[in-house]
Amino acid sequence: MSKLTAPAFKAEFLLPRYWPTLLMFGTMMLISLLPYRIQFLMGKGIGRLAIKLMKKRRFTIERNLELCFPEMTPEARKVMIQKNIDNAGLALFETGMAWFWPEWRIKRHVRFEGVEYLDELKQQGRGVLLVAAHSMNLEIGGRAFGVRAPGVGVYRPNNNPCFDYFQFKGRVRSNRYMLDRKDVKGMLRALREGERVWYAPDHDYGPRRSTFAPFFAVDKACTTTGTSILVDATDCAIVPIAIIRDTDNGLYTLKIFKPLEGFPHKDPEAAAEFINRNAIEPIIQEAPEQYMWLHRRFKTRPEGEASLYS
Repeated sequence: MSKLTAPAFKAEFLLPRYWPTLLMFGTMMLISLLPYRIQFLMGKGIGRLAIKLMKKRRFTIERNLELCFPEMTPEARKVMIQKNIDNAGLALFETGMAWFWPEWRIKRHVRFEGVEYLDELKQQGRGVLLVAAHSMNLEIGGRAFGVRAPGVGVYRPNNNPCFDYFQFKGRVRSNRYMLDRKDVKGMLRALREGERVWYAPDHDYGPRRSTFAPFFAVDKACTTTGTSILVDATDCAIVPIAIIRDTDNGLYTLKIFKPLEGFPHKDPEAAAEFINRNAIEPIIQEAPEQYMWLHRRFKTRPEGEASLYS
């Protein structure tokens, strides 16, 4: 059985060792009830406070922007860094919104663009690989997508069973079901059955099943070859999606791009470059300040090459 069984709330979660987890999620739920404007201001404040305590993360943001956008002026980069830090704090609150808001509240804050592409593919009975990038508000994007066009989520179960209970429940809400990110067979089965499967191939997942492909101005970025496996085996449609916070007043756009054409089949290296250039980069360019630049995107280097974060 490929579908993950929904974790159940257990009596052991009431033990003291799980109190911090329960307190965290209880706080998230209560905060999610507040007006959006208050959550927005609190999120920015927490982001700016946290980054002062996590100087290595700030360095990572600065270095990633320097590597990807060498043409950016120091002044523009400074503005981008500050906006990205604000978005890092907002991500905590947007996760609470995604996991605890009722459906009507999601609909009030999110508008949809390009849904007709998914409707056409559904009529054809064709599976869809939804290519996403790790934007700070990815969680609310996944929830909003489920409200309009439910899909199949892919995630890594958390080692803390109490945390995993809330994470699973939040992510499957409004969507079809969840798969373990290592369950390739489950993803293939879902795509063959005409499901929409979320997939985010933009991070550095290490040297296994990966190649080096251009990513913005970095010519050798460790990129998963998993996209080739899924597309070559199912001939599914490839549809990039992005969630963008339009303004500071709580409006979001879930943008569904036109299905990609010209995917290089049976060529993992060319496919990795194709996805970076035609899906990941356009998604990030929609709102670069909202992307997860605090991730060490270029930590894996070709053999013999020095670290880019030294």
